[in-house]
Amino acid sequence: MAEIGIFVGTLYGNALLVAEEAAAILTAQGHQATVYEDPRLADWQRYLDKVALVVTSTTGQGDLPPGIAPLFGEIRERLGFQPDLRYGVIALGDSTYANFCNGGLRFDALLQEQGARRVGEVLLIDASEHPEPESESSPWVERWGRLL
Repeated sequence: MAEIGIFVGTLYGNALLVAEEAAAILTAQGHQATVYEDPRLADWQRYLDKVALVVTSTTGQGDLPPGIAPLFGEIRERLGFQPDLRYGVIALGDSTYANFCNGGLRFDALLQEQGARRVGEVLLIDASEHPEPESESSPWVERWGRLL
């Protein structure tokens, strides 16, 4: 079973709720999952040869939330190549905004550039269609956990 760090970027608490539900599902599958709210680079580095799950919302301007934006910047500026990292992304957004789910999509693009290996597809959750995001994320996490 895998050791998984769940890295959260939340604005109104929905991404944290999704992350906590994901941790419960993954733990029930036999994985070891730890949630990091306001994650730091040192937290991320613990998982460079393990698994990371990024669960982030997106601001109305298409940016990452303040709690995870510093981690994104440090990964981009300080880490570089991460070939041993396996990861997944759950992106929360609202399709009524121009940069729908851009926070999660930016994280995915960065990790792809750095040679990390994505497990499964990025999950995009639209708040305007799914006011309870865990109804979309929970089945995805169950499938994703089995792929590890």
